[in-house]
Amino acid sequence: MFNAKYSKITTSVFMTITATGAMFANLANITPVQAQLFPEQRPTREREYNPPRQPSIDQRSIDPNTIPRGFTIPVEYEKEKILVTPEETVPITLTVAANVRDSRRNTLIPFGSEIMGQIEPSDDGSGSLFTAQELVFPDGTTQFIDATSNVVTRRETIEEGASTGDILKGAAIGGAAATVLAEVFGDIDVLEVLGGAGAGAVAGLLLGGNKVELVSIDPNNDLDLTLQSDLAVR
Repeated sequence: MFNAKYSKITTSVFMTITATGAMFANLANITPVQAQLFPEQRPTREREYNPPRQPSIDQRSIDPNTIPRGFTIPVEYEKEKILVTPEETVPITLTVAANVRDSRRNTLIPFGSEIMGQIEPSDDGSGSLFTAQELVFPDGTTQFIDATSNVVTRRETIEEGASTGDILKGAAIGGAAATVLAEVFGDIDVLEVLGGAGAGAVAGLLLGGNKVELVSIDPNNDLDLTLQSDLAVR
C-alpha cells in the first residue's frame, strides 16, 4: 500500500515538473519578432509599411527590390510647422518615418533614412509641395528618388501682436518668408530660418494693416511622398 501511494506521489510530482518545464521552454522560444506582432507594443516610429504586390503577369520579370510607382513613403520632420511664401523654394531634408519592407519582410528603406529635396511652388500657384531629389541610407549610400508630396494650399495669417512669437515658435521659416516678416513686424526671434531664394512680392502677402499670409505646412502629415516612378533599391 505504501509503495502504491509513493508511486502515485512520485508520478504526480514528475508530471508537474514536466508541465512546468514545458511552459518555461515555450516562453523561452518567444522571439522579439513575435513580440512585435502586437501593434500596441510597438513605438510609433517602428511602424512598417509594406509595398503592395505588383500584378503577377510575369513574376520572373519583377525585381523584388523595386518599390512600385504610386507607393507612399511616410516621412517626418524635426519642426512642427514650415512657413513659406507661395513663390519661394526652400531646401530641406525629411526623415523616413517607418521601415519600408517587401512581402518577404526584407527591409528596402530603413527607418531613419533621409530624403533630400526642396519645398517649391506648385505649377498652378495654388500652394507648395515637396519634391524629392536624393535618398540617403543610414550607411551613407545615396541614390536618386523621384517622389513628390501633395500640394499644400493651407494659408496662415500672422498678425502683429503679443501672440506673434507664439505662432512662430517651433516653426521653420523660409528665408523669403522671414524677410517679409522682418519687414512688416521688425526683428522677430525665429528659432530656425531655412535657406531660400528671394523675398518674393511682399505686397501680395499683405492683407492690410500688419498682417501677412503665408503657406503653412504640417510636415509630419502633409509631406508623405508618393513615388512618381519605380524605385529600384540598390
